[in-house]
Amino acid sequence: MANPFSKGWKYLMASLDTKIDENADPKVQIQQATEAARKQHREITEAAARVIGNRNQLEMQLDRLVKERETLEGNARTAIQQADAATTAGDSAKAGEYSDTAEVFATQLVTVEQQIEETKQLHTQAAQAADQATAQQKQSEARLTEQLSQIDQLRAQVDQAKMQETSNQALDAMQGIQADDSVPTLDGVRSKIEARYANALGAQELAEDSVSGRMAEIEEAGQDFRASARLDQIRAEMKGELPAGGAGDGAADSDGAAEGAADGTHKSE
Repeated sequence: MANPFSKGWKYLMASLDTKIDENADPKVQIQQATEAARKQHREITEAAARVIGNRNQLEMQLDRLVKERETLEGNARTAIQQADAATTAGDSAKAGEYSDTAEVFATQLVTVEQQIEETKQLHTQAAQAADQATAQQKQSEARLTEQLSQIDQLRAQVDQAKMQETSNQALDAMQGIQADDSVPTLDGVRSKIEARYANALGAQELAEDSVSGRMAEIEEAGQDFRASARLDQIRAEMKGELPAGGAGDGAADSDGAAEGAADGTHKSE
C-alpha cells in the first residue's frame, strides 16, 4: 500500500513546481534554458575531446612500440651476427654469450609485438569511438546554434508580449475611469443654460402677445396724446387765444379725448 504521506509530499512538491513555473519571469527561464543548452554542449564537447585524446594516446603508444620493435629487432640481429662471428672464430664462450643476448632481445621483441597487436586493436576501437564522438559534437553544436536562434526569437516574443500586456492594462484602466458625479459636466451645464434661455424667450414671447401687454401700449399711447394736447393748450394761452382759466377745461377735454380714443381702441379689439 502506498504511503499517503509520501504521496501527499510528492503532490505538494509538484504543485509548488507548477506555481513556480506559472509565476516565473519568462526571461529568467529563457536564460536558464540557454545556460542548460550551453552546459550540455560543453559536456558533450569535453567527452568527445577525451575520446579523441584516448585515440591520440594510443597512436603515440603504437608509434613508440613500433620504434621499440625496430630497435629490438636490430639488436637481435646484431647479437646473432656477433654469435656467428664468434663461432667462426672458434670462441664458443663468446658465441654462447651473444646467443643468450640474442634470445633476450627476441623475447622482448615478441612481447613488444604482442603489445603492438593489442594496441592496434584498441586504436581501431578508439578511432571508431572518436569518429562517433566527433559526429555527436558537431550535431550538438548545430543543435546549440538552432537553440540560440530560437532563444533570440523567444526573447523578442517576450518583449512583444509585455508591450501588449502593458497596452491592454492601459486600455482597461482607461475604460474603468468614470466621471465624478459630484462635479457637473460641460454637457449638463450647457443643457441647463440653454433651457433657461429658451424659457426666458418663451416668456417674453407670451408677454408680447398678451392682452395686458396691448393694454399697456394703448395706455401709453393715450398718455402721449394727453401730453401733446396739454402742450398745445399751453402754447395757445401764451399767444392769448384762450383765457387763462381755460386751462383746466382744455385739459379735461384732452383727457376726454384720450379716454375716447382708448374706448375706441378697446371696442376695435
